[in-house]
Amino acid sequence: MDPLSHKLAEFPFQIAAGQPLSGMLDQLKGARLELKFGNETVTGAIVNGRLVAGSDKQPEREQLTLMLDSGELRTVDLSAATGIHFNDPQLQQQFKDYLTAMAAARSKEKRSVYIDSTDARERDVTASYMIPSPVWKSSYRLILGASGQPVLEGWAMVDNTTGEDWTKVQLSLVSGRPISFISQLYAPKYVTRPEAELADDNAARPVVHEGGYATGSLGGFAADGEHLDNRPVNGRMAAPMAMAAPAPLPTRAPIEQFAKLQAAPKVAFSSIAATATGVDLGELFEYRIAQPVTIRKNESAMLPFLQQPIDGRKLLIYSDHTSQHPTNAVELTNSTGKTLDGGPITVYDGGAYGGEALMETLKAKDKRLISYAVDLGTRITEAFGSKQAMVREFHANRGMMTIKYAAEETRTYTARNVDQKAKTLIIEHPLRQGYTLLSQKASEKTPTQYRFEIPLGAGATQEFPVNEERVYDQTYAVSNLTPDVILSYVSNRSLSDAGRRQLQRIADQKAQVAENDRALQDVDRQTRDLTSDEDRIRHNIESLNTVSGQQQQVQNYARQLDAHEQQLAQLRDRQAELQKKKAALQSELDRLIEALTF
Repeated sequence: MDPLSHKLAEFPFQIAAGQPLSGMLDQLKGARLELKFGNETVTGAIVNGRLVAGSDKQPEREQLTLMLDSGELRTVDLSAATGIHFNDPQLQQQFKDYLTAMAAARSKEKRSVYIDSTDARERDVTASYMIPSPVWKSSYRLILGASGQPVLEGWAMVDNTTGEDWTKVQLSLVSGRPISFISQLYAPKYVTRPEAELADDNAARPVVHEGGYATGSLGGFAADGEHLDNRPVNGRMAAPMAMAAPAPLPTRAPIEQFAKLQAAPKVAFSSIAATATGVDLGELFEYRIAQPVTIRKNESAMLPFLQQPIDGRKLLIYSDHTSQHPTNAVELTNSTGKTLDGGPITVYDGGAYGGEALMETLKAKDKRLISYAVDLGTRITEAFGSKQAMVREFHANRGMMTIKYAAEETRTYTARNVDQKAKTLIIEHPLRQGYTLLSQKASEKTPTQYRFEIPLGAGATQEFPVNEERVYDQTYAVSNLTPDVILSYVSNRSLSDAGRRQLQRIADQKAQVAENDRALQDVDRQTRDLTSDEDRIRHNIESLNTVSGQQQQVQNYARQLDAHEQQLAQLRDRQAELQKKKAALQSELDRLIEALTF
């Protein structure tokens, strides 16, 4: 099956969807054409074709311009032509082939297969083929008795959608999940090759060689090339088509049916014995139905493939933390020696309907938990508590200090069994990234859960605490820490002696810097107060100078200004001294922080 686009590319014209006739004929400029207009026949070579837009008075028209044998150019209206014929038989045949290819492309499901014989001898020829088919589905009944092993019955639902009856056919059911895909092998595949052209032969330019400055053997390198094979692939092996049954959702019984099942005194095993045999097929598993099977077209059959005891024990599972009740469950261990395909399970407990569950595909000797009903006779509550994070380790380097903390969290499960019978409870506790268990040991671990198994006595209440610890790091810049915070770390027992001595020196140095800063602030405050007072005195002097008889008061204000100026001079000297001391203290502090390592 050559792709349609590749076939049509060989023709000298293309017929696009909705393309007018004039546009198609315009592609065949120069081709000779014969048009009939009633009794008149016009023959000539195509010059061009065009579509003339319509107006209010005249509709849209298709026109074709021809060069007649006389050399005259003539424009004709294609809508008025009663017949069009190409004078070139080859071009006429190309039109037929083009339309045939278009029609064949619409019949995608039709194929012709020919089987050739090498000679004329009589022989029997068997032709087999594969067709798509729905996957088979599995459903189970799990019967729990008062004692002894549970019994598991398996039924396979097979659908015949082939359009013909299956009469006494040998049927095999394969369980597994092979990788399967569709590859286009019927259609030819063409490799797109790059275009390559030789470079133009330009005149050679003169070469100026540089003078050498070293002699002797010098090392060099060579680039390894990679050989690319662009030959087209002649064929490809297709991946085998395989089908894996998805797990169907369990059906819910109506209320009336549920009442009948509850009233039933006992649930007997199925009287139809499973006669299927199982065999491993590599990573797959095959059930071979022993007896021939008949399934009419567009009908389905329910075939027994399993009926045998299986290892299992009843227990409770607490996994839904939004509910206070756990679920009745069964821990199944596949002791059948067969692969059990995934599907719904109807559970009968003590001869009555117990509930329904859904099970994934279970390999031989593998184990699964299935929940089938809510246990209203057990209630579970949760309480959460935590402790203050404790410091575990200190590390410092070049002024950055990393502290490792350990935070402990406790979730306490309290289970109360109101029934007067002993039970086994499994608590599923979430597995969180970065948390480790401290006090309890899980009986089982899944990718997302811890499982703890707890025995519950009849009418008993039991607490089960789960302690977890989370260890995390936090990094601080020592320069941003206050002396009080540093001293709190100095008193921590997890700090080494070397680290304690270094942090103590840094805390003392920070205390001196803080004391010097407070002295500077005090000097600045005094300076601002004196400056403000001087402004007030000058304002008073200006006011008194305009009043007669106030010379004595003006002199008093002048003496106060002089005293303030002397104090300001002393404060400025003190401020300069403190600024110099601050620079020295800060330099020493920076040196201590930079040298901090433990």
